[in-house]
Amino acid sequence: MDTETKPVGPQATYERYLAEGRFMIQRAISTGEYVFWPRVVTPQGAADLEWVTAGGTGTVYAITVNRTRHGSWNVALIDLDEGVRMMSTLPAIETAPIGARVKARIETTEDGPRVVFDLIEEDAA
Repeated sequence: MDTETKPVGPQATYERYLAEGRFMIQRAISTGEYVFWPRVVTPQGAADLEWVTAGGTGTVYAITVNRTRHGSWNVALIDLDEGVRMMSTLPAIETAPIGARVKARIETTEDGPRVVFDLIEEDAA
């Protein structure tokens, strides 16, 4: 069996989309439920998952800063507007307020592509 006919699992499919520059998540056709991490069944048991383009915007749910002698970086939990939560980072800044609006982008690292977030500048009203 060649590599093009082998079944591909959800994680490999997600990583392939990232390599193509596409941030995709899954949604159950029958219930409309979004899920993240990639999986074969939703927590409620729906198995009719399809891949859809993530809107790419969300809100900072929690963030922590890790500091060492060699620098600092943050780890953030982001609530995507689709209703799923994912762990990521905001690489351009050290920290951000809880509730801050963010926008996803795909960053390429030596380990491969990953989804990171940048703050959305809110217009001062």
